[in-house]
Amino acid sequence: FHPHGSRRGARVARSPRNSAMAAASADAALTALSRLSLGLGGLAIIPSLCMFDVDGGQRAVVLNMFKGVEEQVRGEGTHFRVPWVMQPKVYNIRTRPKLIQTTTGTKDLQVVTIHVRMLFKPSVEGLPTIHKTLGEDYDERVLPSIANEVMKATVAQYNAEQLLTQREQVSQVIRGGIVQRAKQFNILMDDVSITHLTYGKEFARAIEEKQVAYQDAERQKFMVEMADQERLATIIRSEGEAQAAKLISEALAKHGTGLIDVRRIDTAKEIAESLAKSPNVMYLPAGQQMLLNVAGGAARQQ
Repeated sequence: FHPHGSRRGARVARSPRNSAMAAASADAALTALSRLSLGLGGLAIIPSLCMFDVDGGQRAVVLNMFKGVEEQVRGEGTHFRVPWVMQPKVYNIRTRPKLIQTTTGTKDLQVVTIHVRMLFKPSVEGLPTIHKTLGEDYDERVLPSIANEVMKATVAQYNAEQLLTQREQVSQVIRGGIVQRAKQFNILMDDVSITHLTYGKEFARAIEEKQVAYQDAERQKFMVEMADQERLATIIRSEGEAQAAKLISEALAKHGTGLIDVRRIDTAKEIAESLAKSPNVMYLPAGQQMLLNVAGGAARQQ
């Protein structure tokens, strides 16, 4: 019997037992850690399943799987919901633009193309009805149809020329009609305005020809008025000359020809003075052959 040999055998016998115990402890620790991780993950998922956010400029309509669409509209903020039972649908309530174009006929059978720009938004109180009857694309379902209906009905009441001269009135009629029709679908209109109004080529050519004819008529009218003014001026001038001649005849009959003689002398004096100042006029006295520069023009030029 060897004492050291027995101790070595006991140590070897204990080693497998200790290894099994360590493995069992590690397995238990890993199991607890995995359960804790699953619990934490579940807690992290719960907020996203049980809560939802509504951003600024938005409203939410909740579909209850047992009751249907709820009448209460959720405003901005964070709201609670029951997972898989309450499904929120978010709607944009900001004002948005939409352009509608239509081609129709006027009262005098002229073809026009009209463009209308609308600024719209949904009625907050009517969002449950919109969600139940129209859906999230309510604007594409409603606005083109009611805008085309109102524009065609309005344009048919006016002549093509009246659409230009009474454009503001036509715009007001279209605005009132679209606002009234959209209100029936819980859609609010902030503004409706006509942006473009174009006619067919034939009517545009007729308008141009009419404008040219009008300008020609105005030009002829001006020429007639100018001729009338010239005629009146000639009459007034003739009457003035006749009155002057009459006054002169009366003066001659009363005072003789003295006035005529005075004017003849003044005229001769002016002519003689003009000729005397001219350097090209020479004075030749009777009976002499020598030219005399009476005006002295050459001397003055030096």
